[in-house]
Amino acid sequence: MRIQKAVRYRLEPTKEQESLLSRAAGCVRFVWNRALAIQKSYLESGCGILSYVDMAKCLTTWRNGEVFGFLSESPVHPQQQALKNLDRAFQEAFNPANPKRFPVFKKKGRNDSLRYPDPEQIKFDLHSRDADGRHRLARIFLPKIGWMKFRKSCPIGGEIRNVTVRRIAGHWTVSIQIERVIFPKAPQGEAAGLDLGVREFAALSDGTFVEPINAYRQWEARLARAQQAMSRKVRFSHNWQKARIKVQRIHRKIAAIREDFLHKSSTRLCKSHAVLVIEDLEVQSMSASAAGTMEHPGTLVQVQSRFNKAILDQGWYTFRRMLEYKTEWHGVLLRILPPEGTSTTCPECGHEAEANRPGLRKWFQCVSCGHREHSGTVAARNLLKRAGHARLACSAA
Repeated sequence: MRIQKAVRYRLEPTKEQESLLSRAAGCVRFVWNRALAIQKSYLESGCGILSYVDMAKCLTTWRNGEVFGFLSESPVHPQQQALKNLDRAFQEAFNPANPKRFPVFKKKGRNDSLRYPDPEQIKFDLHSRDADGRHRLARIFLPKIGWMKFRKSCPIGGEIRNVTVRRIAGHWTVSIQIERVIFPKAPQGEAAGLDLGVREFAALSDGTFVEPINAYRQWEARLARAQQAMSRKVRFSHNWQKARIKVQRIHRKIAAIREDFLHKSSTRLCKSHAVLVIEDLEVQSMSASAAGTMEHPGTLVQVQSRFNKAILDQGWYTFRRMLEYKTEWHGVLLRILPPEGTSTTCPECGHEAEANRPGLRKWFQCVSCGHREHSGTVAARNLLKRAGHARLACSAA
């Protein structure tokens, strides 16, 4: 099986290289905005839009001219890639079956990135040593940027397809998309149902639990202090920019902790089970605001707000997306079932009633047979029973 994945490293550019990267990202943003303005003018005049080939000819004219000659000082392939992205954005926006959002102009300092689609232009020096014979940071060569050091935290491990350089919270990172062949092993373990929750991140049908990491809750107080400090600064001043980067780095830290937890948890579950059954949760509707409108104001807004924050802190959607491709990599069967009635149905006698779990309590107790068990485990057992896999060994898969 051929798969594509990305590995991300942190770059260690010099001051001069940071200036070159910022200038190159600014040129990409300029090309996008100018091409978008031209396309919008064509649309307003009723002439349709220009194709990518026509816009690429315009880019060549800009780079060879005097007015926009500064574009030639930065690499051309990321600028051409910006035109390709814009052309694809227009095609998706005008798709009658599933229209996407109309492309918008890019702002400075937001999502600064460069994509090099041609891997032949990228060079690596992964085993360099200094004058004393000691290992030093690995290096990557980017056109018109030069050799830059990066922290090689894990092996690249595949055929390079493209490279994306991005600025995240004041730090430059490089994401390398690779393609490689994997041979899925026979899945180990039995079938398991998973019920995602807030008190416990996941309850398994065998009675075990995956404890949550609660990354946002750990950093919430520090983030609030940083946001308050930024609000006291003059907007767009030098001190405001520094405070904004501090807030961004805390957000990035929270996201990194959550992502690391979700990756490790999903990989561990895929390696230890042959079948996984999860609920088809509508996270967007579950975490919607309860404020209501002026005519019909909502109730228990603060309680729902805290519950929404706890839901979003778990990363359920990202966890499901990870399971979808990791189960395929490991040869594990993934079943996604509707969640209706899973936490109010007794797994022993099958009696379903809201009184079995009044007020969404932690413990489930059947009013018919008296069975008492953790509500998450009950939901996971019901999911497994619905999937028709009461006990499934690896050999049966």
